[in-house]
Amino acid sequence: MNKNRFFLALLLSVFLPGCATSPPKNPNNICSIFREQDDWYEAAQDANQRWGTPIQVMMAIMHQESRFVSDAQPPRTWYLGFIPGPRPSSAYGYAQAQTPAWDDYLKEAGSWGADRDDFADAIDFIGWYTWKTHQVNGVSKWHADKLYLNYHEGWGGYRRGTYKSKPWLTRVAAKVKRRASDYGAQLRRCEDDLDSWFF
Repeated sequence: MNKNRFFLALLLSVFLPGCATSPPKNPNNICSIFREQDDWYEAAQDANQRWGTPIQVMMAIMHQESRFVSDAQPPRTWYLGFIPGPRPSSAYGYAQAQTPAWDDYLKEAGSWGADRDDFADAIDFIGWYTWKTHQVNGVSKWHADKLYLNYHEGWGGYRRGTYKSKPWLTRVAAKVKRRASDYGAQLRRCEDDLDSWFF
């Protein structure tokens, strides 16, 4: 019996890591991303149709948050160099969604059973959050930089202008805006091709 358990554990250790989706090889090109991860384009389209946020904006936010790493988390604090301490926040997964925001999404979007390390669920969360940002703070779903500031600071923080004392964050938001613009230009060149793959 013990021998059987040992072999089962060995098999799981070999095969389970292969179940995780590896980050795209070229995260700077949205066409390359969708060709490599062939179910992501359909998931991104679904989120766009449900919430109205452009695909390139959602993808630019995700790139900034996790570089498309499914189980991304903030670095843990270490004491004395070897004792693990807490992480600075509960952010997790492709969208780096924090637990309270994720719980709100599950309730409001009716997405029970969604997982933060599942691409389709994570991009739907970003779509929901940006849609909610439009509802709460009146930010256009095309303004990637302002959407990102809401995403990072929260709706109340954005209204209070907390980002104004964080020049590094405004630079990051500008980078998200540029990436969304680049992704949009790339997507326009390959969208017909991608659509022909799925329809």
